[in-house]
Amino acid sequence: MRILSVAISLFVLVACGGSGDQPTPSLPKPEEPSTGYPDKPNIIVIFTDDQGYADLGIQGVRQDLKTPNIDKLATSGTRFTYGYVTSPQCTPSRAALMSGQYQQKFGVDENRFAPMPLNVETIASRFQKLGYRTGMVGKWHLEVMGNSKEWLKQNHPDFYASNQSIEKLPLDYKRPFFPDERGFDDVFWGYERRYWTNFELNGNDKLPGYQINNQYRLDLTNQAATTFIERNAQSPFFLYFSPYGPHVPLEATDFYLSRIPENMPTRRRYALAMMAAIDDGVGEIVGTLEKHGLMKNTIIFFISDNGAPLGDDMTDAPLDQRGEAWNGSRNDPLIGEKGMLTDGGIRVPYLVQWQGQFPAGKVVDKPVSSLDAVYTALELAGEDSLAELDGVSLLPALEGKTDYLDERALYWRFWMQRAVRKGKWKYLQAGIKREYLFDMESDEGENLNLIQQYPDIAEELRQQLLYWSDEMQRADPMTEIPAPFGARYDHYLPQPQ
Repeated sequence: MRILSVAISLFVLVACGGSGDQPTPSLPKPEEPSTGYPDKPNIIVIFTDDQGYADLGIQGVRQDLKTPNIDKLATSGTRFTYGYVTSPQCTPSRAALMSGQYQQKFGVDENRFAPMPLNVETIASRFQKLGYRTGMVGKWHLEVMGNSKEWLKQNHPDFYASNQSIEKLPLDYKRPFFPDERGFDDVFWGYERRYWTNFELNGNDKLPGYQINNQYRLDLTNQAATTFIERNAQSPFFLYFSPYGPHVPLEATDFYLSRIPENMPTRRRYALAMMAAIDDGVGEIVGTLEKHGLMKNTIIFFISDNGAPLGDDMTDAPLDQRGEAWNGSRNDPLIGEKGMLTDGGIRVPYLVQWQGQFPAGKVVDKPVSSLDAVYTALELAGEDSLAELDGVSLLPALEGKTDYLDERALYWRFWMQRAVRKGKWKYLQAGIKREYLFDMESDEGENLNLIQQYPDIAEELRQQLLYWSDEMQRADPMTEIPAPFGARYDHYLPQPQ
């Protein structure tokens, strides 16, 4: 099984790119939002990294973790049990969130197609135009990176030919893709100990530039997020807070590890410690909002960027192993993992809270997308140019009217896979020969392939998917998936009955 996992790791680390002559079916127009919401609420989007569906206490799946602060967002807000992101990988998922559009429209289908093009307007820029102060803290991953080979070849062919490390690329070439050049006023972004910042943790301004900070990465970005709120408490603000966890490398301080029992796999224990740190950060954010009397004027979304990588069998590998090793998070009871278009790769924790405005303790069991969070946030901020966004308003659903969520389709395309969900039905094709149709509202879900029983439904969804795909910037290669990845699909999914 480990041989299978190692072989498959090659495609994820490199990591999708139709046919049809009819136009893409138009999405149903959502109902107009209700009036009476306060103007220009603050918006906070918390976007975690590789956090699986199971790993919030409020999900009621696992008993080995505690996330009281995040759970409270759900008990005093709304939880979406079918919350989806647009990709099972971080860069494309984040590109969609930051643009409000399917990332395939501008070619960021996979990590290797970074950076996000400069002609794509970010939601941060939109919020700026609406009079918001904007902040970005944590993981960005939309900049020029080590795997940006295509971009380098097209834009800096001499550097590409030299085969040098991306660290040697002049900063002037990379700088336009940093978040403080993409609509964010305040930034504190980075990964491990090296951060690009334009404010200090004490709240003072500083010249934009790199700084080295050896503080535990999750504590550091928690502090930066609360500092942003302190700096901007007197004006409407949008904060994109993206903790770098529980993504590998798995690391945690004794302060967090001491909360987690030792009688479990080491990787699981470290992941739970990292999620405890993220949960503490959510508590600190809420505490800062309460300090300034902002809770009733602040919308908080909590979403993960994709499902957890499991390495097929959740082997408890050494902590320094990266690649496609299990990160300690879990997707139960969903099928599959990061990199796949099964629900384990794209269905994630998804919560929203607005005290006094959105219902408390509500659960919505209809498919929603991270794109809908973007649409709804901008709608409430007063944006009137929403037509080019690919989401729909969540306001009718929060008010109990959910039929429109079944009437529109959600689409995916990633690394020789493609999928569509409309209502209860999900059609999935991996490569060419592996096709599946699932009833996602049945007890069996993705454990039962119904494509032979309902071929007409499968074909209708397939055609809709191909029409959508044909409008994207990159062509779908429509080729068979490599044998190791096919083995992964056969490991997780049933053959037609």
